[in-house]
Amino acid sequence: MGYIKCRSKKEAMDGESIDIKQTRLQKLKEFFPDIFTENQLDWEKLKAAFGDAINFANERYVLNWAGKSDAFRVLQQPTTATLKPIPEESVNFDTSENLFIEGENLEVLKVLQKAYYGKVKCIIIDPPYNTGSDSFIYPDRFSEKKEDYLKRIGDKDEEGFLMKEGLFRKNSKDSGHFHSNWLSMIYPRLFLAKNLLRDDGVIFVHIDDNEVHNLRMVMNEIFGEENFVA
Repeated sequence: MGYIKCRSKKEAMDGESIDIKQTRLQKLKEFFPDIFTENQLDWEKLKAAFGDAINFANERYVLNWAGKSDAFRVLQQPTTATLKPIPEESVNFDTSENLFIEGENLEVLKVLQKAYYGKVKCIIIDPPYNTGSDSFIYPDRFSEKKEDYLKRIGDKDEEGFLMKEGLFRKNSKDSGHFHSNWLSMIYPRLFLAKNLLRDDGVIFVHIDDNEVHNLRMVMNEIFGEENFVA
């Protein structure tokens, strides 16, 4: 008769053995964190670290990530959306000089391009900080029909607020493209925001330590690092 001794009750009851692959990758990461990109083993870096024939394709100083091409497609894709005034939900609609616009911010930024190009003095944005619990990834579906797309971005709850279901999804830290997803979200929006700024305009961006390094590189690429103030 054989016996098996388990170290804990949980270990005996969960029915799962150790993930050998992940365990080995974790050990490898402890000793060589430089060969990992977004928590995934980077084969090009691995070959550069331990191989003799070292060759990084297209070497140059550039900000790049998985999905940058799609981010540019989203940026260049025109919109047929328009702004619809709602006097019944407004205060002093005819005399107020202020506007509150509700909508998916990428679409709104595109709509504002013609009327406000190069006219805005100050922009302040508070994007998702990418803590791992934010719901912000915009599921850009290039193959869907126009009516389906317009319905998706116009869905509202009973109180009239835009619904996030189907429009955004959570960016988990377990994702192999954790930082890339954030960059693909923020890049087109910052690019369009720049178009709205005057030559002497200023933009402020709220952020925390999760993406501050990537934000600085994105801002340098879009606005020019010579325009950084503080």
